Amino acid sequence: MSNQTAAPEDNKKRCFVVMGFGFKIDYATGRKLDLDKAYRLLIKPVVEEKGVTCVRADEIKHSGSIDKVMYQELLTADVVIADLSTANPNALYELGIRHALRPRTTIVVSENKLPYPFDLNHILISSYTHLGDSIDFDEVVRFRKILGDTLDAVLSQEQTDSPVYTYLGDLVPPSFRAKVEKAQAKVEQAAQQIVEQVGEALAVGKTEDVSAATATTLSTLIEQGEDAIKAGEFTTARELFSLALKLHKDSAGGKRTAVHEDPYLLQRLVLATYKAKEPDQIAALNAAMELLVSRLGIDESNDPETVGLGGAVEKRLYDRGQGADHLDRAIQFYGRGYHLRSNRYNGINLAYLMNVRAASPLDEKDTEKIADLVFANRLRREVLKLCEQDLKDIADGEQRAAGVESCQLQEDQREHLAYEKFWCLATKAEAHFGLGEMAEYQKTRTDAQALGAADWMLQSSDRQISRLKDLLVQHGHLLDPPWTAS
Repeated sequence: MSNQTAAPEDNKKRCFVVMGFGFKIDYATGRKLDLDKAYRLLIKPVVEEKGVTCVRADEIKHSGSIDKVMYQELLTADVVIADLSTANPNALYELGIRHALRPRTTIVVSENKLPYPFDLNHILISSYTHLGDSIDFDEVVRFRKILGDTLDAVLSQEQTDSPVYTYLGDLVPPSFRAKVEKAQAKVEQAAQQIVEQVGEALAVGKTEDVSAATATTLSTLIEQGEDAIKAGEFTTARELFSLALKLHKDSAGGKRTAVHEDPYLLQRLVLATYKAKEPDQIAALNAAMELLVSRLGIDESNDPETVGLGGAVEKRLYDRGQGADHLDRAIQFYGRGYHLRSNRYNGINLAYLMNVRAASPLDEKDTEKIADLVFANRLRREVLKLCEQDLKDIADGEQRAAGVESCQLQEDQREHLAYEKFWCLATKAEAHFGLGEMAEYQKTRTDAQALGAADWMLQSSDRQISRLKDLLVQHGHLLDPPWTAS
């Protein structure tokens, strides 16, 4: 029998449900509860409607001990739903393990007569009414809505729900060995290509071919790294761009200093480093900023890509409670990038941070908040103009690509244009949303979604718009006319 505990091949998110099965006695009330009915009616359909694979321990095919399967699911599942009905000691134990392993994406539910143990008083538990042998239809509808909304929240937000990581703020989650090993395998394969190609050149005594082989392999590493970024495999991308930087340095006889390192390779390494979120998100962001400071000289840089990355890192550090100085630096970096080169990426993020500052202690007076809100909307108007020009350029590129005889170059060009078109439409959608132009926002977001981009791309765009909505609900009334989502 095969073991199905590893990440599924279709790359769907996975939910592991911690609960008993069959009929169980609730010894606190003497009732007999059909837990299979709760799982089948209340939990599994909701999870699967979200496009997430849903499994309970009794559904997993395995060889050997079920304990290993259970521990692996508690570590690797994207979401865990723990049903504590009947105060099942196994479910309580497994919930504790999950809270120790993962800081977030754990949902706790129970039927409504559960006597809460003292240690669970500070944990949010969504309750449902179980009638013993059955569950009322109205209750099914009600609870499915609650669970569905909760799932949406934990999958789209990065809120810590584990009391372990809440109270021990410096705790680092364990690394996922399988993910790291997969990245290492890809890098080792690329490294082997280098050895073979350079070895062949040396064997025939042609030193000029060594440089050619190195250049070819560097190109392969970069291509693989870019593919990994597009697929959201950021751990793999980080390792590939690290190797590319080493190869680039070695090709110069190890003489390249930090000043002479290739900025593009460093910029991609920074991006992959902070998006990999390893060993945890704060550590990854700090590592990315260290690269920007020590190897890209961000404090003196006039490279729009470098300062844009700095803005992204500082913005995330502020969002994760690391202090208002990170908000100030994020605004400085995005502002510098936008004024160096009027581009939509720096512009839309600078506009967003104006809304963030209006809701922060940095803006103490309403006049300060209004100034930032007005400036944010002026930026969005400018960004919309930039998007229209960019979309025109992309359309021209698509027309040119269509006129080329079918080949790999044409396919590469189409992929590149589709990638740029998605981000242009996503930026345009955010600008319309911030301006309160909801019909235009909905149409543009639909157009972006129709391009079939990687899930992480749409999720990234939606997360920022969700945060922007929270900010505008808080202070949008200061605008004239007031901002409204209706």
